Amino acid sequence: MSGAGTTCRRGLAAILLALTLLAPGTATAQERAADPADALYCEQRRLGYWFYCVRPAPEAEQQEAQRPALPSATAQLDAITAELRELKAKAIIDPTPENVTAYIRFQREQLDRASLFSDVWQRAIWQDPELDYTLERPVGALAKKQWQDARSAERDTAMARLSERYGLFYFFAQTCGACEVMSPIVKAVADRWRLTVRAISTDGGPSRHFPHYRVENGERPKMGLEPAITPALVLWDSRAGRAIPIGYGVLSADELQDRIYLLTTKEAGHDY
Repeated sequence: MSGAGTTCRRGLAAILLALTLLAPGTATAQERAADPADALYCEQRRLGYWFYCVRPAPEAEQQEAQRPALPSATAQLDAITAELRELKAKAIIDPTPENVTAYIRFQREQLDRASLFSDVWQRAIWQDPELDYTLERPVGALAKKQWQDARSAERDTAMARLSERYGLFYFFAQTCGACEVMSPIVKAVADRWRLTVRAISTDGGPSRHFPHYRVENGERPKMGLEPAITPALVLWDSRAGRAIPIGYGVLSADELQDRIYLLTTKEAGHDY
């Protein structure tokens, strides 16, 4: 009798277990893995879906997967630009108070957005020295003065050694009014740094600042200069045997020296 009772109790336990597995809200996959009965029904006997061995995906996850992707920042900006243009066109073509007001309101929103961007931009530069270009080229009066003094000292050191390698070709014309202004500037700079100047008259006329001039004989095209423009200045690199055009027209002494300094000591992209 006791054996029959034991068998009944075991059968009842199996039925209760099956009902538990069928009920919603049953144990998680980790809990089933730790339960020998789940291992029996789900792994060995492979009863599968009906015993929630494989649970359906939660509804929230399905909704998340079906949610459309947000447009990119570029697409959003393009949409704002298109709407602004449309509102503006509508306000111009049909300038009712409603249309004009709608355009002004939308434009103001974008101005506020741009102001916020500008403010954050400035704060980011203040907080990251790698982004702050004013550390290389100051704009404040005090810092700019200090930078200019240091730059002038560096330039003067380079200019003092210039005559060892470079000379100047100066193209002028007697009938050129700008040449009358430029000639004394060229002479002053050349005298200060002991540069040899070869003055070349493009029309055969003399120069009171350069009495030992020469008449042009096809030099300008060989140096890659515009043949009809005077005054024109060219550096001659005696070591490399090449001409380096400096510029045309009237230049101040400071600008002339800066150009010579940059062209002889700085590679392109290293000083801007």
